[in-house]
Amino acid sequence: MRRFSGRLRSALIIGVQGIRARKTRTLLSIVSLFLGVLAVVVVQAGAETANKAALANIELMMGKDGTVQMWVPDDKHSIALTLDTLKGRTDAVGTLGTSAIIGEPGVNPINPGGGPLNQPMDYGPMGGGGQVYCDARGYCKELPPQQQAEQPPTGAAIELGLTGLTGDVRPFRPYQLVSGQWLDFTGPPSLAPRIVVNRAAAAGFAKYQIPAEMRLRGAIANPTPRIVGVVDDGQDRPLAYVRADELTNWVPTSTPGLYGGMEVLRTQDAYDVEQVLKRRLLADGLTSDQFSSMLIQSKKEIEGQLKMFRLIFLGIAGLVLLIGVAGILNVGLATVGERVEEFALRRAVGTPRSLLAGIVLAETLLTGLFTATAAIGVASVCLKIVGRILGGREPILANMEFPWQAGLAGIVAGLVAGLLGGLIPAIRAARIPIATVMRA
Repeated sequence: MRRFSGRLRSALIIGVQGIRARKTRTLLSIVSLFLGVLAVVVVQAGAETANKAALANIELMMGKDGTVQMWVPDDKHSIALTLDTLKGRTDAVGTLGTSAIIGEPGVNPINPGGGPLNQPMDYGPMGGGGQVYCDARGYCKELPPQQQAEQPPTGAAIELGLTGLTGDVRPFRPYQLVSGQWLDFTGPPSLAPRIVVNRAAAAGFAKYQIPAEMRLRGAIANPTPRIVGVVDDGQDRPLAYVRADELTNWVPTSTPGLYGGMEVLRTQDAYDVEQVLKRRLLADGLTSDQFSSMLIQSKKEIEGQLKMFRLIFLGIAGLVLLIGVAGILNVGLATVGERVEEFALRRAVGTPRSLLAGIVLAETLLTGLFTATAAIGVASVCLKIVGRILGGREPILANMEFPWQAGLAGIVAGLVAGLLGGLIPAIRAARIPIATVMRA
């Protein structure tokens, strides 16, 4: 073991000396290999970034991996029973959705149906020409002509989806707070609903002068909301979030057909919540096929697609890397040809063949390692520049750090290229006969 360690140390020392003595050839090897290693690093970094971005979007829409999702229909007293069961729980949260119009009373909102504010006339099945109804799940449809009322004039009002929460939903859906504060679920509910709007709604309120009056279908009166914060929820249509008990102060849960149902998100440890809720719903007259639960596995759903794209681009990067390997191979063979007398003399004084091969491999492996370091540095700087440029459009890129998987892939690619490019020259160096020094 000591003998092997000594030979390894000797090979590294002599290899470093060889690199220093042949700087130009080492630089040519690095240049020929740089693009191949950089391609591997970029592909791996891009794959990890795309994986995180896709997973973040799915988590915002559906929930984090490991969350159990349950859907409760709006039937009989199911909404009231669910709210009562989830009261005070932090390991489970319920969401119930409706729509609201904030702004001038007696006018049609700028975005009928709660569509995106940047394309209000394109929302809905008929291009925004008729009245649109959106249920709690966000599915919207245009009302038939016989159910449509006379259209009031369009005024300073915005329609948005309103989600009532029994607790903090961010442990299950990682909404990012942009400004202000999140909903405070401690203390009694307020008669002036505190709401947190998403970025799309905040942009609309900043663009238009909207009076602070909220209209809710089935409400006993029009409340005055207080916007306390702005979050990024990944949605392009205006949405707002409010405490469920503050919402039900104005719109009772007994209002028929208003909420459409209720979603429950819980941790896997909160199994008792689901069992208690199911018993209460069954006792109220619901059947077991009216509600169901499922385990969210967002990463599993997207990893297959991302793996396929990653393999395709890694294959392309591998072809580029092979060109770099060919460059190292050519430089290595030329270098061994020039050092025939040196290697023969080393053999004559007792240097083992394995050490001669190790010297050549040490040079190519160190060259590959230097190339990988340079490629990782360039890729890291480029990622920061791209994050600064595109961070405003894609918030996930603004805080994206260079993935360690990409750095590891670059180092492995550099070492593998150095090994493949130096293997044949190393074998040739080890086979140089001692008699060569006599001819020299």
